[in-house]
Amino acid sequence: MIEWDIKKLRILRTLAEQGTVTATAEALHMTPSAVSQQLTNLARTLGVPLLEAQGRRVRLTDAAHLVLRHAEAVFAQLERADAELTGYLAGEAGEVRIGAFSTAVPVLVVPAVAALRRSHPGVEVRVRETEAAESYELLSAGVVDLALSLAAHAPTARDPRFTRGTLLEDPLDVALPPDHPLAGAAELRLADLSGDPWIYGGSGPWSEITRNACEAAGFVPEQAHSASGWTAILAMVEAGMGVALVPRMVASRAAGVAVRDLPHDRPARHVIAALRRGSESAPAVAHALAALRAVAAARV
Repeated sequence: MIEWDIKKLRILRTLAEQGTVTATAEALHMTPSAVSQQLTNLARTLGVPLLEAQGRRVRLTDAAHLVLRHAEAVFAQLERADAELTGYLAGEAGEVRIGAFSTAVPVLVVPAVAALRRSHPGVEVRVRETEAAESYELLSAGVVDLALSLAAHAPTARDPRFTRGTLLEDPLDVALPPDHPLAGAAELRLADLSGDPWIYGGSGPWSEITRNACEAAGFVPEQAHSASGWTAILAMVEAGMGVALVPRMVASRAAGVAVRDLPHDRPARHVIAALRRGSESAPAVAHALAALRAVAAARV
């Protein structure tokens, strides 16, 4: 009977995620030679080739993908065992590490932490602000236990590593300069702003969200300025340099600009909460997720 080595299987999974031996070594704080040696030993133990040379890189064989399909079930079961043991040992106590993108921290995470302090004072929460795109890497690596990201960054719901669900639908409002001719209009549609200069990021999902919303309204937005931070975007809008779509999580705290909702167009982004499959029964994680859901529900 084959002896399965969990440590080596984790290295193989990390290689599948990272793509190169060097990146895998960096992610696991190992040397590239140690990674290669561990995978060679795993292949020898299993009796199948796991890697194939592809130019100066390596690729996983079909056998390696087969092994990983079964390994994911093992990892999920180990997460469940760890969660149950943690609950047994700690009861209502425990630690949960939350990774969240910047706008979610003050609006969702901070109120949830405050609620947890009142309802479950034994749960210690550690918050890490992350880029939405990196949250799943941190989750998979075990750096965070609960990740908040945008649907545009989320892996497919069929990804066996994670349990995920929509936490909040965040409507998109439009920010206008305070002296904009339409700042006080009775009704406003995105198409009314087709001739205005627009401010949004030069690349990434937020750029796609803005363009897709405008194209659904029948026009291609003219990008006059590029910025990714909301402080910079709102400052430019206030100065009359253009208009911008902003999430309501941000718009609720905007000052110096005219913020209007778009009930006819109804653009929105979706905030996703994700955790490693099997860890949902860990008491600290379950309490934190429940608190986040309660805060999100209160915003609807």
